Amino acid sequence: MFTQILLPTDGSDLSERAVLAGVSFARELGAQVIGLTVKPEFHTFTYKLEMLEDTEEAFKAAVDKRAQQYLAVVTDAARTAGVPCDTVQVTSDNPYEAILQVAKERKCDLIVMASHGRAGIKGVLLGSETQKVLVHGDIPVLVYR
Repeated sequence: MFTQILLPTDGSDLSERAVLAGVSFARELGAQVIGLTVKPEFHTFTYKLEMLEDTEEAFKAAVDKRAQQYLAVVTDAARTAGVPCDTVQVTSDNPYEAILQVAKERKCDLIVMASHGRAGIKGVLLGSETQKVLVHGDIPVLVYR
């Protein structure tokens, strides 16, 4: 049924639980998993005060370190479950677009990702990356809550 499962992760607890569920599902199906994390672009102007002092090199080093930690969760879970695994890091300010692009490039037939439902007006105005993947993609998505 499914042979290539994309597991996007942002390092959150819910995202890690979705990764574990995705790896378990892949093991049952005999599928391969592809772990993905989307790194933010460096911007001179930022809304995060602590980033105002970052140089581009320091920012990239910190982002790369976090990305490796996020993807280590995928590779460790896959290794433990005996599931073939590959990982991808991409840089984009639009994670949902990067998720869909990697899924297409890697010929994934399923995306397993967490639901980070925003409440209230934030949810209406911003939406979630999961919601955007569901709306803009044509690949099946299993949403883990």
